[in-house]
Amino acid sequence: MKNENLDANRIEAEEVAEEITESELNEQRQIRREKLKKLQEAGRDPFAVETWNIDAYSQPIKDDFENMEEKQVSVAGRIMAKRDMGKASFIDIQDREGRIQVYVRQDAITPEEYKWFKAYDIGDILGVVGTVFKTRHGEISVKASEVKLLSKSLQVLPNKWQGLSNTDLRYRQRYVDLIMNKDVRDTFYKRATIIKEIKRVLEEDFGYLEVDTPILTTIAGGANARPFNTHHNTLDLDMKLRISNELFLKRLVVGGFDRVYEMGKMFRNEGMDRNHNPEFTSMECYMAYGDMEDTMHVLEQIVSKAAIKANGSTKVIYGDKEFDVAPPWNRIDMSDAVKQITGVDFAVLNTDEEARAAAVKYGMEEEEVAGWTRGKILAEMFETYCEDVPGFLDGPVFVTGHPVEISPLAKRDSKDPRITRRFEAYMNGWEIANAFSELNDPIDQYERFKEQQAQLDGGIDDEAHPMDEDFVNSLEVGLPPTGGLGIGIDRVIMLITNAASIRDVILFPTMKPLDK
Repeated sequence: MKNENLDANRIEAEEVAEEITESELNEQRQIRREKLKKLQEAGRDPFAVETWNIDAYSQPIKDDFENMEEKQVSVAGRIMAKRDMGKASFIDIQDREGRIQVYVRQDAITPEEYKWFKAYDIGDILGVVGTVFKTRHGEISVKASEVKLLSKSLQVLPNKWQGLSNTDLRYRQRYVDLIMNKDVRDTFYKRATIIKEIKRVLEEDFGYLEVDTPILTTIAGGANARPFNTHHNTLDLDMKLRISNELFLKRLVVGGFDRVYEMGKMFRNEGMDRNHNPEFTSMECYMAYGDMEDTMHVLEQIVSKAAIKANGSTKVIYGDKEFDVAPPWNRIDMSDAVKQITGVDFAVLNTDEEARAAAVKYGMEEEEVAGWTRGKILAEMFETYCEDVPGFLDGPVFVTGHPVEISPLAKRDSKDPRITRRFEAYMNGWEIANAFSELNDPIDQYERFKEQQAQLDGGIDDEAHPMDEDFVNSLEVGLPPTGGLGIGIDRVIMLITNAASIRDVILFPTMKPLDK
């Protein structure tokens, strides 16, 4: 049989809806519903089909053509392009691996079936049985002997501008975005690969046990953030969505699980920008008998091996920048960072009054810093003046020396009790991880919670950490020396996949309703 060619003049999915008005769209939708009705009246209801036996996929067929040629395959996918040649047609179907061309002849599937086939639309989902061959122009294809409509698309797929450039529509209708945009599909395949590798490193390389902890809590602890509030009707109990799983995981270390981790959703009632979504994925892990340095090693291994798994290299390209995440990463003390950028030397500022005077002299508002401690001012100056300096925290780099005032769960530094054994890891100027040598002194922990609760109650800081007496009780039972690490999974994935926004790596990001 003469092989035909479909290397030109395809009717592509994105061309079908090009520059059509809303009324024309409505007309096309109505036509599709009428086609469905005819199918159902003829006993061909596609929505009654329950299954299709798939034994091959598009890309593996192409990759192994030498062995697949002339073999019968059963494939399935969505029609993305079509060309009618009278008694024969070409279509492209898209499956989870990509696209493959299908050649359909009237005499191969019977005139009756071919009549129905010609009425199928771009977007419809088909099952195809046929043999693998190559056209005269070298395109690997499937020559159909059976075609079955598995699902009818009642909507018209968007054109290129709507499907690929209108980001608002892409996020709201991710299902369409995934159909139309291969790069988007590839990003989420990479996301799955990265998450799988992170879990493998934790479990196989470091011996962590994966656990589950509550999402609904009465105390939103483990971080300084504003929670979402809800209510349990049966118990008549106000509850919150978790902002962190830290305190539950440390309870498990108290209970004898020496190395535990959990990856899951956290919820923070905060602003939204390219690095923040109210619902995000975090991983926290806790290592008994480990410290801050041990968690540094864990983080370096997680990020470097995830990058290799996803991209084949420790070199991470983000925009016009390149980072090498191979260990070891650099370190910088927070007070040294502030000194480098502002010239304010906290090493010689020993009192709150001296720190306030230096901050005001540099440019902070006197009313703003009134009542602030030396540690609070140091942290604010770092956040205000250092974090956004282009290139300064490109890293990857560990920032250490966090003040006690902003680290209520970290162990004090034995050499300087004003700071803690804590680091934040930065890359491209973004914080990607936070870790402590965990505070396991229940008396010190209670006093810090007490101070934080006072700030919360007094309206001084609505993100201060609330008192959690049960957690203090667990520390009184006895928490071994422990190193804890939390990673912002979405931000790490953004960097490894070169994604411009956190919304590009979350399948269904939080969106403002259209009527708001």
